[in-house]
Amino acid sequence: MNSSGRPRVGIVGIPGKWSTETLADEVEARTGFRLVVDMSGVALDLGSRRLLFGAHDLSGLDGLMVKKISAEYSPNTLDRLEMLRVAENAGVRVFSRAERVLRLVDRLSCTVTLRNAGIPMPETLITEDLGAAMAAVERFGAAVLKPLFSTKARGMRVVHAAEDELEAAIRDFQRENPMMYIQRRVDLPGRDLGMVFLAGEYLGTYARVQRTDAWNTTTRSGGRYESHEPSGEIIDLARRAQAPFGLDFTTVDVAETAGGPIVFEVSAFGGFRGAKEGIGINAAARYVEHALKELETK
Repeated sequence: MNSSGRPRVGIVGIPGKWSTETLADEVEARTGFRLVVDMSGVALDLGSRRLLFGAHDLSGLDGLMVKKISAEYSPNTLDRLEMLRVAENAGVRVFSRAERVLRLVDRLSCTVTLRNAGIPMPETLITEDLGAAMAAVERFGAAVLKPLFSTKARGMRVVHAAEDELEAAIRDFQRENPMMYIQRRVDLPGRDLGMVFLAGEYLGTYARVQRTDAWNTTTRSGGRYESHEPSGEIIDLARRAQAPFGLDFTTVDVAETAGGPIVFEVSAFGGFRGAKEGIGINAAARYVEHALKELETK
């Protein structure tokens, strides 16, 4: 606790980034404490069991809210989450818990969990075998090759069974992605949905609307946010999709297709901007309120 008796909650994120600073603003407004933690500057001293960031021992905080663990996902992201487990063991409440986020940062881990829960997803093949990969693309007609660690469609590549250099395209992708994640390209109605959940409670849905010349709807590719009212069936699907992960805050990416709704993924950290611009929800404020209530009963 700080001198006023209010909890000290740090924000793990990217200094200067809107979502990180917005979350830090909300924490500071309620507690008088502000600490933005860039994990690239954190040192784990296992001898003393301290997690050090400059002059701060993160293991002595009351809580840590993880908005972004790294600018881009990679196996190194998993290492950063493992470091946070030391703080948790020291009694720091991490939102969301590190071991739960670990299951989402790796796309394959997320997919396996969703499929084991019976959640409908696009047809997907995971393999290191070139022949199996080519056969999958030929069966799908068109496919998206996805890195196991990426956000906002970074590193993804669309391939078609009819293209002349299919084998070369797959080999090129495999050079940086030995375990290939190959997913049937789904025809979308020009949008997909971000469905927002706080501790399992459904808050609302925004749509990411596709730019006409982009194959995906991400804002990085020019997509824009709009409000959307999904059916009860879709809300129930998204609720079931996020449930196995037990996150404090997340968004579920859902698409409405001719064959019914499907889930692409559950987000490790959720999106504040889509909730704010698409449906007018201050998700950061709601998230901080949830965290402080949890700390009161800790």
